[in-house]
Parts: sequence; C-alpha cells; structure tokens
Amino acid sequence: MTENGRIVIPSSFRRALGIEPGEELIMRLEEDGLRITTARHRLAKARALVRKYIPDSVSLADELIAERREAAKLE
Repeated sequence: MTENGRIVIPSSFRRALGIEPGEELIMRLEEDGLRITTARHRLAKARALVRKYIPDSVSLADELIAERREAAKLE
C-alpha cells in the first residue's frame, strides 16, 4: 500500500479476474479482511439469483412496460 492508501492489484490477478482498466470495483469490509469484486460480477450474481425465481418465458422488462402503460391509462 502506498503512503496515500492506494492499493495496487497485480496484473496476474487482474487478468485472472478479467478486470479491465477503468472498471468499477466494489470493496466490502468483512470480519477478517477486505473483499474486492467487480460491479460486473456482482450484477451477474444478482441476475442469476433473480433468474432462479423467474421462468425463462417471462420478461420482467415486458411486464414492467405493461404495468406502466396500465398506470398511464388510469391517470
């Protein structure tokens, strides 16, 4: 760690994790250390978690659009 608190992630780690320059990273303080992950990875995990409960035939985007159209009709 540098004097001003910057941490350098070794290039071999960045390559292994697929981290690109300028990519957003998320840091989380855990009981025994610091966890660093990419926003892209966290989003993929969230999507996979939600997908478990939504059938492949269902489009959440289409459902949201339909709900918004119904709400607009009532205004």
